[in-house]
Amino acid sequence: MIPLDPAANPVGLVDLVDLTRALVDTPSESGDEAGLADAVESALRAHPHLGVVRVGNSVVARTDTGRAERVIIAGHLDTVPAAGNLPSRLDGERLYGLGACDMKGGVAVALRLAAGLAAPVRDVTYVFYECEEVAGDRNGLKRIAADRPDLLEADLAILMEPSDAGVEAGCQGVLNADITVRGERAHTARSWMGVNAAHRAAAALRRLDDHSAERIVIDGLEYREGLNAVAVRAGIADNVVPDTCVISVNLRFAPSRSPEQAEAYLRALFPEYEVEVTEVVPGALPGLGQGPVASLVEALGAVPRPKLGWTDVARFTALGTPALNYGPGDPTLAHTAGEYVPIGQLRECERRLAAWLGG
Repeated sequence: MIPLDPAANPVGLVDLVDLTRALVDTPSESGDEAGLADAVESALRAHPHLGVVRVGNSVVARTDTGRAERVIIAGHLDTVPAAGNLPSRLDGERLYGLGACDMKGGVAVALRLAAGLAAPVRDVTYVFYECEEVAGDRNGLKRIAADRPDLLEADLAILMEPSDAGVEAGCQGVLNADITVRGERAHTARSWMGVNAAHRAAAALRRLDDHSAERIVIDGLEYREGLNAVAVRAGIADNVVPDTCVISVNLRFAPSRSPEQAEAYLRALFPEYEVEVTEVVPGALPGLGQGPVASLVEALGAVPRPKLGWTDVARFTALGTPALNYGPGDPTLAHTAGEYVPIGQLRECERRLAAWLGG
């Protein structure tokens, strides 16, 4: 049970660290969030100032005080598979455990805010969603946007992804593609009669190795791109010269590029090869000049950094809602066996957001 029920606790809240540990110790690998979603829904329904809606294994809770501005605070409930890092473990000022950093620490902060802010100066929509760590077609935010788009209408969205309790603005786009190198099949006993596609692929791999990632500055933030081979596949048998070799590549592109521009950029680098784009998702511009974003950044007293990676800020941006990343935990620890969240960052994020939302 997620201990936010006022009937079980006279003040309706438990300590933030205890709450984070309860979340970490409730398994919720992607696709298996139902138990945690049940607990979150039950805990939130205990607070009469919140209207609660369930969409699949995602839970949305909203205040409705008629304020002029509405803010979304969002966090995903799922984690990657465990790596011997359950149950949670408290070691000094660090809380270790699966998802502590990515992102049950942020979820705990959001749950505390939802329970504790009965009359915020800005109306708040809290979104706790499923399946962020897997293929995008399963993402809980995507389902909410399709089934109940009204629930995601807001002036600003705060995604509580780990950002070291600082602001990470925007995010990179992602493009995955297969580059096919052709040859001619032959028996390996007579290899001179064929053309080895795997050998020919060396030129394409060398081009990738020689490639210099571009650095693109937007709103004073430098987004460093990256282009990498992530898999190489060739051959059907030990005695056959392969006639095809497929190099799978991953391009992380600056949010100033559209998906179409990113594809054109990749194709221009490999004009003599077959390039098949298998997935492309746009990034999100930082939007630091937009009013709601600028207001929050100023209130947090943070120096914005670029988000080097993709997060659901892109999904909110596509819906027309300015968004940024702000949450406890070092993002470089996400998905590692030794991930942890600093206790100080948990408390700092809660304090700053409570002050901004509560006035």
